[in-house]
Amino acid sequence: MTDSPRPTLHPDPHRVTSQEALSALYNPPSALVMNKVAKRVDPRTAAFIAASPFCLLSTSGARGPHCTPRGDAPGFITVLDEKTLALPDRRGNNRLDALRDILDNPALALLFLVPGMGETLRIGGLGHITTDPALRERHAVQGQTPATVLLVEVREVYMQCARAIARSKLWAGRAKPEAAPSGGELLAAHTGGLVDAKDFDETRAPQIIATLY
Repeated sequence: MTDSPRPTLHPDPHRVTSQEALSALYNPPSALVMNKVAKRVDPRTAAFIAASPFCLLSTSGARGPHCTPRGDAPGFITVLDEKTLALPDRRGNNRLDALRDILDNPALALLFLVPGMGETLRIGGLGHITTDPALRERHAVQGQTPATVLLVEVREVYMQCARAIARSKLWAGRAKPEAAPSGGELLAAHTGGLVDAKDFDETRAPQIIATLY
């Protein structure tokens, strides 16, 4: 299998070509942004995952990068322990882009969405594909057992603020599920209590919405 070709770009005199040039275009990230990364799935994060009916799975293999949708009833991705997620592979088109990528390169990223919530959850880690009979049976739906289950070794957990969802009005008129933790609750868990959940939800989250542009 040959390497994927590099993308062909049109000549651009304004092209950004270095980390230094990129950083110079933006204000430095806040201390909170840099410190809100957790290394495990705590109970609040598990509750968010349990409330999510949809996520995006990003992978990159020998044929290039892929971003594929994954969806089912809320909680279809299960938390096996604080470092392990299980993602059943439901019926699809059998291109197997993401799974083939995992065989080439186990690095992956997940982006979880919960209807009615502006915050999203990013998880980065390593994956491997299993045919474990017990795991496959555990994730059976309507008598259909998934051919495989993707196990994710969690390396990074990160709550993304609500700006992108708010700008898109993706969930306009839709309330968040009661069982889903708030953005402040996620941040409090991910920072070990450095962020006060109530303060974030009542004061800082509205400021985020007020500064969309």
